[in-house]
Amino acid sequence: MKRFYFAILCFSLLSINCSSQSKPLVKTGIEVLRESGFAYLEGKRVGLITNPTGVDSRLKSTVDILNDAPNVNLVALFGPEHGVRGDVTAGEKISSSVDKETGIPVYSLYGKTKKPTKEMLNGLDILIYDIQDIGCRSYTFISTMGLAMEAAAENEIEFMVLDRPNPLGGNKVEGAIAQKEYFSIVGAYPIPYVYGLTVGELANYINKEVLSKEGRKCSLKIIPMKGWKRSMTFENTALPWVLSSPHIPNAKTAYYYVATGILGELGVINNGVGYTLPFQLLGAEWINSKKMSDAMNALEIEGVRFRPLVYKPYYTKWANKHLGGVQVYIEDASKVNLMAIQFLFLQEHHKLYPDKDILKMSKDRHNMFDKVCGSAKIRKAFFKNYRYSDIKDLIEIDNGKFQDKSKKYYIY
Repeated sequence: MKRFYFAILCFSLLSINCSSQSKPLVKTGIEVLRESGFAYLEGKRVGLITNPTGVDSRLKSTVDILNDAPNVNLVALFGPEHGVRGDVTAGEKISSSVDKETGIPVYSLYGKTKKPTKEMLNGLDILIYDIQDIGCRSYTFISTMGLAMEAAAENEIEFMVLDRPNPLGGNKVEGAIAQKEYFSIVGAYPIPYVYGLTVGELANYINKEVLSKEGRKCSLKIIPMKGWKRSMTFENTALPWVLSSPHIPNAKTAYYYVATGILGELGVINNGVGYTLPFQLLGAEWINSKKMSDAMNALEIEGVRFRPLVYKPYYTKWANKHLGGVQVYIEDASKVNLMAIQFLFLQEHHKLYPDKDILKMSKDRHNMFDKVCGSAKIRKAFFKNYRYSDIKDLIEIDNGKFQDKSKKYYIY
């Protein structure tokens, strides 16, 4: 009998533990807004900028949440890169259409028009933004947000951000401030490559540090999360991850995006896109994976290790080609400058394969590389001697200054 009661007690404790683990520790902006009964939106005509990442903890779309709410009048949807429902691949232009599920018109913000026009916003009282970001400047969604904030200001409508976690955390800042002459959809504002803010905090920063100085400050309202802390990884939140784009299948990929994404813009070294480990690999047909791995591990970069790997991508320009290279293992992102990894790889690659001049082999990609870096300084300084030490200060010079400046916009 004692064994029976002991078994029941163990089962009960296990059930309680499983239940507590499965319950999200963080409530996102859309859930906090729903808890309020959407009172702020009553009597307003609402437009929504979102994509498949705009969901609650039970994976219900923000589109459907707002459309189903009896006191919310959702009248327009706006699609960034990949579209509102995520049915468009990376880089493909999006056409305006009608959402099949709700019958609501969808306006494209990733085609000829990247900023909402007066006609698109006609009749709206408020424009809402709900997209999961990855904390990196070159990810196009934050540029879409900033442009939409400008449009809201110009058309005198409110702008609301439903806040979400930064998967890189709230304490990591890397990269130089982007220079104005290199602004584009992959970097539209003077912020570092990794900016250490939630999207709501970033909206505050853009509104007050950029738009207000240009006379375009919008009427901005942030719906904060509950339970999020700056030290949290995405896994700590217990929230489900919805791939934010086809090559960011899980939250940890955000770290690897920072570590190899810039190098990938050169189009010479494959960074895992086209294979099962996007942004986690660095390889080429001529690379000896053992030698490359040994060279990288010999650097003893704290927080990261490398494994030799030979792989064959399924698509992209490297489809069906055998590539030798390394798999990157980020063991502790807090101890490593993620941006440095790709440049250290290029440094060691140049030592092993000096006949492979990456600069010359990528001459048609320098413009995009510079836009992603935020200036031409990094390219010009690094490729002169292929030494990371030549750009180390360029990558780190603005980190502390930006953190000091941005702290006043912290919500958490």
